[in-house]
Amino acid sequence: MPKVMSQPDANTGRRRGRRVTTSLSEINVIPLVDVMLVLLIIFMVAAPMMQKGVEVNLPVSRRADKMTQADPLYVTVPVTYRDDRKVFINEEAVPVTVLAERMRQAMQGRTDKGVYLRGDGAVQLQELMDVFGRLKEAGIEKVGIVAQERRAQQ
Repeated sequence: MPKVMSQPDANTGRRRGRRVTTSLSEINVIPLVDVMLVLLIIFMVAAPMMQKGVEVNLPVSRRADKMTQADPLYVTVPVTYRDDRKVFINEEAVPVTVLAERMRQAMQGRTDKGVYLRGDGAVQLQELMDVFGRLKEAGIEKVGIVAQERRAQQ
C-alpha cells in the first residue's frame, strides 16, 4: 500500500503538497512472469529432443537373412479334433497327448522358438486353448495364430 508523506517547504519551513512513495516489500511480478515464459518455451523446444533415441549404425552381414526361420512350423487343429484328439505338425498327424514331446524334438537346433497355430473355424476356443497350453508346456516361446483375410462380400 502506498504511503503518503508530506514535505516541508524550503523557504517557509511549512509543509506543502503531498508526496506518494511505494513500499519496498512488494514483489514486482512482471519480470517473474517473463522468466517463467522463457523457461516454458525452452522446455517445450527441448522436450522432443530428449525423447529421441540413440542413433546406432548396425553392422551388415551377408548371412543375416539365413538366420531367420526359413521353414515355419505349423500346428493345425482340424475339425476332427473333438473325436480323435489329433493335431497336425506341418503334415504329420500327432496325438495331443504327445504333442509337447514332439514339439521339443522339432525345436532342437532351431534358433527361432516360434510356432504358428492354425485352427478350423468350427473348432471351439477351449479346444484351441488346450493345444496352445500344451505348446507352452513344450517350451515354445512365441505362438502365432493364423487366420485368413476376410474376402469382400459380392
